[in-house]
Amino acid sequence: MRTERNLTRLDRVFARLDREPERPVHLDVPKMSRHRIALVAGTLAVYVAIVWAVVITSWLVRLDWQVMFFRPYQQWPEIHAFVDYYVVLGQRGPTAVMVTAWLGWRSWRQHTLRPLLALGASLLLLNVTVGAAKYGMGRLGPHYAETVGANEMWAGGDIFPSGHTANAVVTWGILAYLASTPWARRWLSAVSAVTSLGVGMSTVYLGTHWLSDVLLGWIAGLLILLALPWCEPLIARSEAFVLGLRDRWPARAGRPATVSAGSPVVLTPTTADRDALAREPVAPVRSRAVPLHLAPGPHAVRSERAPVTPAGTRRPPYSDRHPRNTAPAARPVSGG
Repeated sequence: MRTERNLTRLDRVFARLDREPERPVHLDVPKMSRHRIALVAGTLAVYVAIVWAVVITSWLVRLDWQVMFFRPYQQWPEIHAFVDYYVVLGQRGPTAVMVTAWLGWRSWRQHTLRPLLALGASLLLLNVTVGAAKYGMGRLGPHYAETVGANEMWAGGDIFPSGHTANAVVTWGILAYLASTPWARRWLSAVSAVTSLGVGMSTVYLGTHWLSDVLLGWIAGLLILLALPWCEPLIARSEAFVLGLRDRWPARAGRPATVSAGSPVVLTPTTADRDALAREPVAPVRSRAVPLHLAPGPHAVRSERAPVTPAGTRRPPYSDRHPRNTAPAARPVSGG
């Protein structure tokens, strides 16, 4: 009689999640190759060129004013509601929460802190570099511009480069950076590029950024992703430090430490254990004397001894019994 039930799709999903997670060993950590260094240098040159074009009030600034006077939000008002929601994909708070949740689950499944540490390093670089450029150049946005045709630099603003665009490039691009297969890396790169492109154009549509702000935001985010392999040694050391701290914490709290399978166990006595052993009385060790009835020398164990057949019979003697195969003695006949 068959009693097992058919597994549903949800049961198969939970069965897959309940498998013992393993730390991946086949993942290739990106390194700073010559090709990547050349890309970093080229991207940095484009970054400096955009900044210089805005500083000298070149054709790029005139294009900024033309797009601003075009007012895209008035030309296509039917997509205004959609763009208001779509631009959230570039805000640092919501995107950081979503990506951190995904990378946290991935870190737990793979027994590694590298995804979360890489995300933290990229966001730290983003805040330092983009934040310093924003407040250092102090450009005013389209809604606060004072002089038509001016670059509005060093006027107390904070919109150059675009933080929404740079954050979208870094936050969604880190998923492609941490992809485990070339196929996933290609698809995630395409998705992150389309998402960050849409976020940047959404800010131009809403009139919150100049077009040059968006261009510099794209370049700033790409520059962070290209330079991230330089942080890999620091990420590896940070992971080793955190995991070592986790292994030492149970011992300090008085709980047994968690030991992975196959690793040697080394028990170190604490100060309280040494004091207890010092106060405990030690009984004198007595030598085991050999009994007098045993002959000196080595003795064989019971299983090594040769069997001995006893001579004679083991039955006790009974006078009233007769041996087998013999007739009993005749009894005297009495009576008359």
